[in-house]
Amino acid sequence: MTIEGAPERGATVASAGGRGARIDIARVSLAVRDYDEAIAFYTAALGFEVIEDEPRGAGKRWVVVAPPRSAVALVLAKAVTPEQQARVGDHTGGRVLLFLHTDDFDAAHAHMRSAGVRFIEEPRREPHGKVAIFLDLYGNRLELIEPAA
Repeated sequence: MTIEGAPERGATVASAGGRGARIDIARVSLAVRDYDEAIAFYTAALGFEVIEDEPRGAGKRWVVVAPPRSAVALVLAKAVTPEQQARVGDHTGGRVLLFLHTDDFDAAHAHMRSAGVRFIEEPRREPHGKVAIFLDLYGNRLELIEPAA
């Protein structure tokens, strides 16, 4: 989800000795029903890679996926409590959860459709680029974007 050629981002906060401490977003947690079905969707349908998949005991795993070369990754966290299970598929109350940038909208869109991704709208042109909203396997809204030049 890194934008090629974009300026380096990150916040700097004051720290002891007057130096600045850099802060970046590295991981975003996503509650899922099942590790393996989520891995299958994000890798096969969206082209993400598994960065980490480590057992943590008691059936838990540390699973991290991300698009190739992305600075930000998703932690696929299995929902276990009733509160967590209630959030699967509705992390944002119906708003878009993730904005996925591509440099070739048509190719990405065609691949995703052939992999069974459900787009809830036809591609459209906006001032910020070519876009279409789709659903992940749980119903979270995601947006595919080819940014305007």
